[in-house]
Amino acid sequence: MDIRVHSYESMGTFDGPGLRLVVFLQGCNFRCLYCANPDTIAIKEGNITQPDEIVRMAVNQKAFFGKRGGITFSGGEPTMQAKALIPLFKELKENGIHICVDTNGSIWNDDVKELFQLTDLVLLDVKEFNNQHHQELTKHNNQQTLLTAEWLEKQQKPFWIRYVLVPGYSDFEEDIQAMGEHFRNYQMIERVEILPYHSLGVHKYEAMGQEYLLKGVKENTPEQLEQAAQLFRRYFKTVYIN
Repeated sequence: MDIRVHSYESMGTFDGPGLRLVVFLQGCNFRCLYCANPDTIAIKEGNITQPDEIVRMAVNQKAFFGKRGGITFSGGEPTMQAKALIPLFKELKENGIHICVDTNGSIWNDDVKELFQLTDLVLLDVKEFNNQHHQELTKHNNQQTLLTAEWLEKQQKPFWIRYVLVPGYSDFEEDIQAMGEHFRNYQMIERVEILPYHSLGVHKYEAMGQEYLLKGVKENTPEQLEQAAQLFRRYFKTVYIN
């Protein structure tokens, strides 16, 4: 089954442990106001790719992965193509490739469950813990994301939480504290990553003839990032500013 790919990044260091081949897939069900890759949203775009081509790239780069690296599927939202990815993941596992999936956790069906079973590490993007704030930020509720985290915990599947700190949208102290209380007893959360807000994708909106809705939002100061990190460290042992 063909896979729709937006782009690749070789030797990536920001999307999972070690050096990684990052495959950015096409299609997303969220409409995050700060999305840096609006060109990945439409599912019918992207490059139609044979799974064997991705396996070949991963195997060719395997020597550089070392003990910690591997392949990461990002997007867009990878679980939109879960059915097509399952046989690809099986082939990658046969070749000893470590697999990460970067997901918003909002899509749930049997294909997604099987995909996560084949995944070594899930990078779970929790956009906001407060559901109202989450909907304002993504145009989608966060109920299934939290249920996905619960499933990962019960299945003893390691995962990281990734949190984009957007001034005025996801930097509320009470929301971070509520999130910490919710997850504080989870054993499978290996680390929390705070991702600074940036506006590097603004030019893409201009090129696509779309308005960037957070044009007036300034990027985080080091002090804001460290303050958020200190809040998260009350509840989680391993917290990084990515």
